[in-house]
Amino acid sequence: MCRNIKTLFNFDPPVTDDEVRAASVQFIRKITGFNKPSKANEAAFLAAVEDVAAVAARLLRSLETVAPPKNREEEAAKARARAADQRHRRGVLFDDHNDTCINRCYSRVARDL
Repeated sequence: MCRNIKTLFNFDPPVTDDEVRAASVQFIRKITGFNKPSKANEAAFLAAVEDVAAVAARLLRSLETVAPPKNREEEAAKARARAADQRHRRGVLFDDHNDTCINRCYSRVARDL
């Protein structure tokens, strides 16, 4: 779940309220273990999301840095390159023709020999 929480500070263009709220939803989902809360817990869940979003937005507005803002497209490209490298090191390939994941399982190959 938390893999979807992205760094939100020091970007150009700046973070939006929707991005802060999306990160807050992911955080609350992670700590509660709920992807979607039950009706009995929905009000508490949504209140927690709003509280976390407000605190996160306040934090992001108050932070300072001398570093130049990061470019969103460049950072996304770096993240994709890191993910591709990690998949390569784990032995996972992606078939571009049908977007299916082909996991090379060396133990299965060894067993079948």
